[in-house]
Amino acid sequence: MSQDTARVSVRIMEKEYVVACPYEERAALLDAAEFLNGRMREIRDSGKVVGHDRIAVMAALNLAHEFLKGKDRETRVDSGVGHRVRALRERVEGALEKSQQLDL
Repeated sequence: MSQDTARVSVRIMEKEYVVACPYEERAALLDAAEFLNGRMREIRDSGKVVGHDRIAVMAALNLAHEFLKGKDRETRVDSGVGHRVRALRERVEGALEKSQQLDL
């Protein structure tokens, strides 16, 4: 293991995991593990899903769904911003053309 890689111990659903990650990403890994642990506990505590494997899959599916919804929303926002920028550019170009015609 290189010097810039850290071994981080995380606890998820009362089970310990040791994970290697870049040294500067330790805090982000710990935050992600804590977030995942919270989500898995919520699923377990709902009583609708039994077994660590099933809880992990349900948590992964929920997180993937949320990620894809956010990605879709981001794409729509980017598209809307692109349309607005294009419209503004056209207005500015039109105004500049009128200004140039007046100067003649």
